[in-house]
Amino acid sequence: MKTKHLSLTRHLFPVRPMATLLLMILATLGTTARADNRTRIVFHTDKGDIRIALYDETPRHRDNIVKLVGEGFYDGLLFHRVIKSFMIQGGDGGSRDAAPDKMLGDTPESYTLPAEIRYPTLFHKRGVLAAAREGDDVNPGRASSMSQFYIVCGRKFTDAELDKIQERIDRATQGTVKLTPDIRKVYREVGGTPHLDGQYTVFGEVIEGMEAVEAIENAPTNDFDRPLEDIRIIKAEVEK
Repeated sequence: MKTKHLSLTRHLFPVRPMATLLLMILATLGTTARADNRTRIVFHTDKGDIRIALYDETPRHRDNIVKLVGEGFYDGLLFHRVIKSFMIQGGDGGSRDAAPDKMLGDTPESYTLPAEIRYPTLFHKRGVLAAAREGDDVNPGRASSMSQFYIVCGRKFTDAELDKIQERIDRATQGTVKLTPDIRKVYREVGGTPHLDGQYTVFGEVIEGMEAVEAIENAPTNDFDRPLEDIRIIKAEVEK
């Protein structure tokens, strides 16, 4: 995926009702506590709010987007590249006042971020936030764009499809990245974009607002994958 232009390239045991209720409450409290301990950002968009929890495993990317959000960098920017069953992309600084027919994604940026690829802990399941970047031919270190990001929509895959995708990943990573049984299960049951694993920095996940992501994903687009009708980040905010 280029910056800019992402390359397309347990066993169950019977439990008594009260015990079940207690387990459900504890699970909910644990999930909430984990989410509350992470920094969150919100994109208020033309299609609704998208709330994202940022991963502590990728501190440079977390701190960078928090800084940019705090500076108002994303306010008014477009989702300039949208591909159904794949991803929605935004963060091009040149998209704020772009003409309707302009191809976006190549606006010069003042810096890049060193890759923080944490596979297999973090992978391209549906709903994750990841950093766009230039291709391997000009960016062998897989450094991330200063500001451009994508949110994974993806789709579900069969085992046969995942076998083929593993071959593709092997070619891109010299065989160093393998889809584990647990990760394959997620791609079968939840979906995502497995062919990008181990090659892009995943640094957050949508915790509320996937319906807004889906609305953007389904927007009609032109030949450049830009939505025909502008879809903006009206305002971005940091939540503590």
